[in-house]
Amino acid sequence: MAHEGTANIDLPKSKIEDLNFSFSGIKTAVINLNHKNPNLNKADLCASFEKTTTEMLVENVKKSVEKTGIKKIVLAGGVSANSYIRNEFKILGETNGIKIYYPELKLCTDNAAMIAAAGYYNYITGKKSELNLNAIPNLKLGG
Repeated sequence: MAHEGTANIDLPKSKIEDLNFSFSGIKTAVINLNHKNPNLNKADLCASFEKTTTEMLVENVKKSVEKTGIKKIVLAGGVSANSYIRNEFKILGETNGIKIYYPELKLCTDNAAMIAAAGYYNYITGKKSELNLNAIPNLKLGG
């Protein structure tokens, strides 16, 4: 939908201290804008969200490169399939002497697909969990 819109809505950027940042403020702003004005152009809102979050990512990568001197960046995960993000990282690399690595689009999966695959292989080997299982974010996968 962002392809159909114009990034003409100002959205907040989180305060970036050191190399830590969060998207929670911008997500809340988008939700609130949508609730306050249900007739808001959704394509423009999507384009504005895409642009602002990408700017945040690019700014943080620039800071990381300055701080560490590492000039090789991997853009990975489901978000790496986003053409706007890929293009902005391409520009970042070209204008700052940074090598940006991108997976092929067919390899740009998100964590849900990886977790589903891990679950499948556990299932076919007979490993099952009870239904009262809770999320453990740092759980190790595999044997």
